[in-house]
Amino acid sequence: MKSFELKDTTKETLAGYGFLMPNFIGFIIFTSLPVLASLALSFMKVDLISLPKVFAFIGFENFRQLVTDPYFWKYCWNTVVLMGAIPFSIAGSLILALALNQKIKGVVFFRTIYFLPSICSGVAIYVLWRLIYNSDFGVLNTLILKLGTLLHLPLKGPNWLTDEAWAKPALMIMNVWQSVGGYNMILYLAALQGVPRDLYEAAEIDGANNWQKFWAVTWPQISPTTFFIATMSIIGGFQAGFDPAYIMTGGGPNGATTTIIYYIYNNAFQWQQMGYAAAISWFLFLVIFVITLIKWKVFGKLVHYY
Repeated sequence: MKSFELKDTTKETLAGYGFLMPNFIGFIIFTSLPVLASLALSFMKVDLISLPKVFAFIGFENFRQLVTDPYFWKYCWNTVVLMGAIPFSIAGSLILALALNQKIKGVVFFRTIYFLPSICSGVAIYVLWRLIYNSDFGVLNTLILKLGTLLHLPLKGPNWLTDEAWAKPALMIMNVWQSVGGYNMILYLAALQGVPRDLYEAAEIDGANNWQKFWAVTWPQISPTTFFIATMSIIGGFQAGFDPAYIMTGGGPNGATTTIIYYIYNNAFQWQQMGYAAAISWFLFLVIFVITLIKWKVFGKLVHYY
């Protein structure tokens, strides 16, 4: 009897490993090996044009170049500024989730409408917003001009994507619009629906108003979700910016919308500096890792677990 159970358990174990194997092999081939290869490339000068000498070991030269590269630090600053849209996006997602968590007519329709931008093709959205921001015939500047005519004021819309002062705010507005009703809103909706109704009833008995109920009941209960959303948004913020820069601005004007990811792309595929691009990638990894660790140590204590 024991021998039969042992054989049966062995078969189940082998079957489990068999189901895991395709994903494990894919992870090794398409994730682990490229990551290790990029680490090796970061210590090399890779010249894909001058054959046959393609790879040359140069030690930490790429990282020394990174530290003294003024363009790199400028694009780091661009990335951080564009991440300024994250708090507005998170706050907007929470507000939408609170509104759509109410028992109102057509709530499913509104949830669908708000979620649509996050599943639409990114290229289509960026082309659409490039037309909206067009300084000559764009919808936004046309509305500003008509508003000025209505108020008898000399209002004129700016050059949204070709003015250094307006390019980053334009992309931030678009990013908030695109993400506010997306997956963060869904996560908040799930968290809000998991808050025990008994806590609200106890707060009402104590005479709490809506704001007091939110601050004393809702906010602590959804703090783990907020912590997760904030962490993933920061990680995503450091890795974002390529698509809108590539499609809408080309990284301009004067590099005002070039982010770290777009700079990595330019070095790797435009200027054929694969080694330097790999060094920037690993520097970005270290920055994300350190910031995430600090955030976990400092702000993780503020999370309420029930």
